[in-house]
Amino acid sequence: MEKTIRAMLDNYQCQTDNDFENALKEIMQQVALVGLWRAKFFEHAAFYGGTALRILYQLDRYSEDLDFSLLTKDTGFNLASYLNAIESELEAFGFTTSVSMKEKSNQSAIQSAFLKANTLEHLIRIEAPAEILQRSHGRSLLKIKLEVDTTPPLEFSTEQVAVFQPIPFWVKSFTLPSLFAGKICAVLLRQWQKRVKGRDWYDFLWFIQRGVPVDLKHLEQRLRDYGFYEADQSLGTDEVKQLLHARIDELDIELAKEDIIKFIRPPSSIEAWSRALFHAATDRLKMEEKH
Repeated sequence: MEKTIRAMLDNYQCQTDNDFENALKEIMQQVALVGLWRAKFFEHAAFYGGTALRILYQLDRYSEDLDFSLLTKDTGFNLASYLNAIESELEAFGFTTSVSMKEKSNQSAIQSAFLKANTLEHLIRIEAPAEILQRSHGRSLLKIKLEVDTTPPLEFSTEQVAVFQPIPFWVKSFTLPSLFAGKICAVLLRQWQKRVKGRDWYDFLWFIQRGVPVDLKHLEQRLRDYGFYEADQSLGTDEVKQLLHARIDELDIELAKEDIIKFIRPPSSIEAWSRALFHAATDRLKMEEKH
């Protein structure tokens, strides 16, 4: 394994199986971003979502996917043309991976690809402790999904953010207020049957703690694009808070905790979670002036 990767890994102070897998995934995410930067991907797209918060803005939880939005709508965009650059960059840093497009089962503006690497092989390369290796299944895979929205909700703001690992490079990202707008949209809309995305609620509190205002113009665009808010309705601070309070009233706190627990350390950081806490956080919500 390339010495730069070993140095990065040392910073994680891994102890458990989960620690090692999360650290490897995150380092691979960063290397993949270098490949995209070299391929001029960020001239066309911006990074957003939980992994953008983690890598660019020091969110204190791990994240799984690499999510991107085109800067303008373009149904002719081809994510596949960037996959070789990602795979080559990973190989240069000592990772053996496969990167391939996901087959679409229906018409969608989202293009997806998967980055896969054998877990045990890479744990051996980084010289993980013997007890960790013994518990790792030989066919287990480290998986990272890449997604690009080719017809995204617009009206977002971006900025260039410098990243210094594994090498110095630049990433175009949504600004924090625009990222917060996307997170509120996810909080309001995202749920699969009884699975609650506790990660969204964890991030929601992270934004509130830092006093980040919401990009109201982008939030309004997102909600309307997804058919959640009618075009003739106005959306202001009070309306957003009402929507959040209603969502919190039906939130299953225990399911939310179950979702987030493997992405954080220590678990005690979510002991205070309750509907009352999320209601109190919502009352502190601030809006950025429409740009």
